[in-house]
Amino acid sequence: MHVIAVSNRKGGTGKTTVSVNLAAELAASGRRTLLIDLDSQGHCGLALGLRPHTGQPNVHQLFTNPEARLTTAIQPTPFANLWLVPADPLFDHSQSGQDDYRLKNALVAESLAERFDLVLIDTPPSLDRLLINGLLAANRVLVPYIPHYISVESMRQLVRLLFRIMTRQNRELKILGFVPTLSAEHIRQHRTVNAQVGGEFGAARILPGIRNDIRLAESFAAGKPVRLYAPKSRSAQDFARLGQAVILHLELPVPPASSAIAP
Repeated sequence: MHVIAVSNRKGGTGKTTVSVNLAAELAASGRRTLLIDLDSQGHCGLALGLRPHTGQPNVHQLFTNPEARLTTAIQPTPFANLWLVPADPLFDHSQSGQDDYRLKNALVAESLAERFDLVLIDTPPSLDRLLINGLLAANRVLVPYIPHYISVESMRQLVRLLFRIMTRQNRELKILGFVPTLSAEHIRQHRTVNAQVGGEFGAARILPGIRNDIRLAESFAAGKPVRLYAPKSRSAQDFARLGQAVILHLELPVPPASSAIAP
């Protein structure tokens, strides 16, 4: 099972947008996909038309209740092959406990590899135990970024953190790639920054970018992935390319023709 942490220390980079729409693309390809919303803003559920309610099981209960189970919090979405573990929007990050491996151990102990082909984790931007849990549970990390100069320094900080984790705590973790968001190749600064990212971190690691598109904001409001809300939009085309690139990078086998599973 591939576990992909979608992460950036800088907020506003499109991390949740990438998490939701990439998960939707992978699910549409026939892969059983689980999206875990580790960011307590809880926007993954809203983007999939699932609004939180009082008493709902969620991923953050893992960090406050030693008896909590991840499988209890898994919810079907309205979209085939896609499930969600929602966040707790009221979660207090200071109450996240002392266990850096809580999420990883839950994935293993509850045998989720037998139920899902891929797990995507939308991580919080803050450097705290939740982010560390997400990175230690993953074997790949995907980094969305806006091609502005300040983003490069944020990515340097993240890569330093990743290097420490990859060498000391999680040797399975590898960088899957960097995804430029709100990207516009006709803007010189964007071309310059993307070239700089490629020069520092490897040009082969820059994955297909996501162009600025009002349809993405509209799809969030509608509670649908953009591939279903506006299938002919440029952002839907971009996420289709990104999904195919991730499938190729991970060398995922072709799923059986009958693998689509309704929620």
